[in-house]
Amino acid sequence: MPPTTKDSSSLEKDKTLDLFLRIQLDERTAKNTLANAKVTSSLITVIHEADVTGGCDRTIGNLLYTVSTKYPANALVHRPAFLKYVVSSKIKTPAQLEAAFSFLTNVGSESFKLEDFEEACGVGVEVSAEEIERTVNEVFEESKGAILEQRYRTNVGDLFAHVRKRQPWADPKIVKKLIDAKLFELLGERTAADDEKVPKKKKEKNPKAEEKNIPVSTPEQPSEEDINPFLIFPQPEENFKVHTEVFFSDGSILRCCNIKELLQKHLKVTGGKVLTRFPPEPNGYLHIGHAKAMFIDFGLAKERGGGCYLRYDDTNPEAEKKEYIDHIEEIVKWMGWEPFKITYTSDYFQELYDLAVELIRRGHAYVDHQTPAEIKEYREKKMNSPWRDRPIAESLKLFEDMRRGLIEEGKATLRMKQDMQSDNFNMYDLIAYRIKFTPHPHAGDKWCVYPSYDYAHCIVDSLENVTHSLCTLEFETRRASYYWLLHSLGIYQPYVWEYSRLNVSNTVMSKRKLNRLVTEKWVDGWDDPRLMTLAGLRRRGVTSTAINTFVRGIGVTRSDCSMIRVDRLEYHIREELNKTSPRMMVVLQPLKVVITNLEAGTIMYLDARKWPDGHADDASAFYKVPFSNVVYIEHSDFRLKDSKDYYGLAPGKSVLLRYAFPIKCTDVILADDKETVLEIRAEYDPSKKTKPKGVLHWVGQPSPGVDPLNVEVRLFEKLFLSENPGELEDWLADLNPQSKLVIPNAYAVSSIGNAANGDGFQFERLGYFVVDKDSTPEKLVFNRTVTLRDSYNKGGK
Repeated sequence: MPPTTKDSSSLEKDKTLDLFLRIQLDERTAKNTLANAKVTSSLITVIHEADVTGGCDRTIGNLLYTVSTKYPANALVHRPAFLKYVVSSKIKTPAQLEAAFSFLTNVGSESFKLEDFEEACGVGVEVSAEEIERTVNEVFEESKGAILEQRYRTNVGDLFAHVRKRQPWADPKIVKKLIDAKLFELLGERTAADDEKVPKKKKEKNPKAEEKNIPVSTPEQPSEEDINPFLIFPQPEENFKVHTEVFFSDGSILRCCNIKELLQKHLKVTGGKVLTRFPPEPNGYLHIGHAKAMFIDFGLAKERGGGCYLRYDDTNPEAEKKEYIDHIEEIVKWMGWEPFKITYTSDYFQELYDLAVELIRRGHAYVDHQTPAEIKEYREKKMNSPWRDRPIAESLKLFEDMRRGLIEEGKATLRMKQDMQSDNFNMYDLIAYRIKFTPHPHAGDKWCVYPSYDYAHCIVDSLENVTHSLCTLEFETRRASYYWLLHSLGIYQPYVWEYSRLNVSNTVMSKRKLNRLVTEKWVDGWDDPRLMTLAGLRRRGVTSTAINTFVRGIGVTRSDCSMIRVDRLEYHIREELNKTSPRMMVVLQPLKVVITNLEAGTIMYLDARKWPDGHADDASAFYKVPFSNVVYIEHSDFRLKDSKDYYGLAPGKSVLLRYAFPIKCTDVILADDKETVLEIRAEYDPSKKTKPKGVLHWVGQPSPGVDPLNVEVRLFEKLFLSENPGELEDWLADLNPQSKLVIPNAYAVSSIGNAANGDGFQFERLGYFVVDKDSTPEKLVFNRTVTLRDSYNKGGK
């Protein structure tokens, strides 16, 4: 067989490993570096900037590695000059490197005096061995008592720090050697006692704390970031640092940052206030992932005393509807947020068009005639379009023809001239404009060319003077194109920050999948209570404050939160509803109980607790329930055969009817099949001396011979059986057939009869419920929000 040849990626890795070994990195460090693409790219750049591709000694190589991982990003413009100090060994110790990083962090991209820099990091300062030895002796003399007591358990790092404080530019190798020699001189040889482990002292228990032994009831312990999760964001005036590095395939690097004049102009317009934007596309309903985006966008602006735009990203006229626009504005307010301004990307269509013309004039865009299939093929092969290098004047003329409607739809696009050989596919000459002969819902029929998201969103961020452009991590690869475009146009660059997206188990949040569920009628509309749309959650009885508390608990981080179990959301829902929901009794599957020792027609009105924490003398804490010789319990609370672990009703067994009396089953009326229970006969204990273990909820007749209030109850379970249905090829096959159960003839206490749409209750022993919009004057409909059972603390993530 012929020998196998390595693929190009393997050859490239071998080439990079050889480069790292040439600067004397040890082999293990070099190989570990290759596993981290970001560090690899940075180190390669540093080696080329330092001009040591042919190799260098180990000391310099190790310093270069540190530079590649720790050099301050806001001062990248100074790195090539700084590396000359490293290569020439003018900066040769870790202490000098740290001092240099500190100095450069403070100056950022501004110019500075070389003498100030050299003084700050000890360039040219030579500390003799004698000076170092004298300093070590001084430190040992001051610490002699503690050293003799602790012997070789002395913290050498502390001694080293004391020496370094007095002689910051001393050679660390000489310092370490002299400290070791001095320890031996003072203490002699190590003994067996020196190597014995000292047992740790046990902390004394606080007797009061032990007495209380109060369990923690919440799943998260708040840190400073939990209390204020927005501390991680910089202030607007700090937006002069390098945002990102764009690595071009020709070896050049673009370091994007605001020049001082642009930043000052921006700060003058905004007054230094934080401005963010929440930019939903009006092509569907918002879901719980948008709740996290709102919390971050509006929350940061509110915390800093700024404002947040509600900006409709309406660049695609074919997918947008006024229904969605109206919904978004309504749901944002329901979530508790107040927009600083409501704007549309289409408000800026003229400015966007004018800037596209300017981009062509600057040689950064061209009119292309490739079909979508050809564009895809050329991108896969990293090939330039045949029209990429057409004359600027020709592209300007064709783009004007596109605007005037003189070119057919699909026959031309405007593409940004970026880098088709880049390692980042978001730099493959992205489309800036396309032709669509479709009227726009907001802009009307003025335009037949429409900007793409990749072109429009960053420019509108700049035009609106947004200080913090916040988005989810999947947009991180678009940073390069975002800043490339703003840099190419020479306009203000907002601070971009990506955070982990919110993924909740047993649901889908892709707009495409949600749209399919709705349009194909797998669910009952965008506000179906089984969906994680915010409209669906609201209809289910979930409050906006519970959602925001849930989002805050997840945190505002870049770390991948992976899949958040829906149990965690339900925990926060219960926490709130437990405090805000009045208690009522409802029986889902009524079973008639006739109390034989209570005269028919007799009705007693008993107090039932509406609010558990209400005072006994507060009438509003109670509601009246009628108790007569006919009551109804749950079918599931009765068995023909009793058992020790069963606390419901059974023949010959007693239970307590909540807020009423103990009853004992004396007889059972069965259907012809001898299994189906039709009715129960029981006796009640008016003295209440019977103390049964089981306590049942129930509903009584409001008057003799009249059935209790009839209501419809809808029980909801998880919409999908799998935790992550979105990853399944046939995700629709994973729909839970038991996700919705309708109980048309439940019985409720009459006190609930005046409830209105959106009113919430706790049905005792059953869960939390809310009145649905399908209710009529003749019949109330209730949706179950969550059950009473909380599984979050038993493994919820």
